[in-house]
Amino acid sequence: MKKYPIPAILLAEQGDGTARYEIIDGLQRLNAIVSFIEGAFPTEDGRYFDISQFPTAKTNWENGKYTPNSQENLISSKEVSVILDYALAFSIMRNASNDEVDDVFDRINSYGHRLSEQERRQSGSQNEFSDMVRSIACKIRGDESQLLLPLSKMPEISIDLPMTKHGYDVKAEDVFWVEQGILKSTDLRDSMDEQCIADIAASIIGGTVLERAKDVLDKIYERNSEESIQLLSAMAVYGVERFVSEFEYCVSQIELICEHGGDTKLRDIIFEHKNTNAFPAVFSVIFIAFHEIMVGERKSVNDYDGLKKAVDNLNRRIDTSRKSTSSEERRKNIDIIKALISPHFSNVDPSSDIYANHSAVDIDNYIRSTGMELSRYELKQGLLELDTGRKLNSGLLSRLIQTACGIANNGPERAGRIILGVANEEKDAERIVKLDGIRARRVGSWHVVGIDREAKALGISLEAYHNIIRTAFQNSDLSDPLKTNILSSIDYNAYYGLGVIVISILPQKEPSYVGEEMYWRDGDNTKIAKEAKLIAEIGRRF
Repeated sequence: MKKYPIPAILLAEQGDGTARYEIIDGLQRLNAIVSFIEGAFPTEDGRYFDISQFPTAKTNWENGKYTPNSQENLISSKEVSVILDYALAFSIMRNASNDEVDDVFDRINSYGHRLSEQERRQSGSQNEFSDMVRSIACKIRGDESQLLLPLSKMPEISIDLPMTKHGYDVKAEDVFWVEQGILKSTDLRDSMDEQCIADIAASIIGGTVLERAKDVLDKIYERNSEESIQLLSAMAVYGVERFVSEFEYCVSQIELICEHGGDTKLRDIIFEHKNTNAFPAVFSVIFIAFHEIMVGERKSVNDYDGLKKAVDNLNRRIDTSRKSTSSEERRKNIDIIKALISPHFSNVDPSSDIYANHSAVDIDNYIRSTGMELSRYELKQGLLELDTGRKLNSGLLSRLIQTACGIANNGPERAGRIILGVANEEKDAERIVKLDGIRARRVGSWHVVGIDREAKALGISLEAYHNIIRTAFQNSDLSDPLKTNILSSIDYNAYYGLGVIVISILPQKEPSYVGEEMYWRDGDNTKIAKEAKLIAEIGRRF
């Protein structure tokens, strides 16, 4: 509006013939401009863009593609024209390889302070290690998404910092790293969580605890360096999926320790004197100690209360000075921690929990993904009605079958999930807490209430509860192979002592039916496909 120059936006043309462009530089600029036009925020004097003056934006609004915060107190028609007539400079890379795009990105961000060191490492490297670190970080933060994401979805995977509320979906204070005091919220912006994961992963997979130093990680990320080649070779033997499962399990166990006997930040347990300092270096050695016992020695926690007390004021017993960053000193700290916590483990192999189909972190991400991908996910609080009679809701079982059919009809490459044990209404969660005396776990805007409480209310085992669902699907008119796929993929996860059931709907090769009826998903609603045109459209998806 002031006609100031805006730096050029750099795009890379996707070579798949779809006329799509990858944003290499200028993501926030584009998001800011488009968001303003869509009424997401006002000018400094509180005026919004007049959407009625721009037919494209108006049509998208009418079609439900976005919802403006306000259409009162609008900018003038002249100001609308100034914005729409502004010529943005674009530079487009055509027929560029991934390496060339990486190189350009790295060069752009080599000057000034635009990216942190870890952001530059991750952005300038595409291999199994950087991809694994990125994937784990996204899961733990709760902003996991597809590798390629439309610009319109950016706010849903962006982090909202406490001091700069932009309305993004991922709240920094709710993310594991910040919630436990390991990092500050601003550290997430600088990808310090990814740096911590990289340090832990390289130490465990490589078999030697790394020295905590900038140049050590730089060499690991440097293309074709000796350190990078060695680590990638070790990863090929160790297995990416194996390590991801182990990392997620260790995180969930650390969270359980902090929650035991009342929520306490890990930072407040570890440090004798309360403070607000981040402690990624200390966390790394704590994590590796837990990993070596649970994964290396195949032991399970048998006393969370004792374990919490064992690490109380841990900073007094390990070296946290500057010299503790060497490989040798870090190894000493890990061994001290292991000696403190070992008595609170038993010789029960946790492998079945570690390498289960769905980890607690996976389930958190499924729940968060519901908001972004309504048609692929369905959350239900359970099978019982929420009155004092606690009767089985037989109608709900029928709707689960119809919903599974609808999700399967999203298309041949579209998987989905139904999760039992999650309340999406505050009032339902409050009612369940009162009825069943449980403590709900909040994930985003949802409340995990679990299904263990329902098995208890029915006076049956978890296996019998599981069998109620299996029997409903087995006796249904759901078409094969969908029915067979679902019967083999109904999984239970203990999930922080609450218990949830995940029903996976695998991609199908042809439309699915319940008897003679075809169901489809309209956002988060399951509907019968009655019109011939809609039935034909679903058929064409396959």
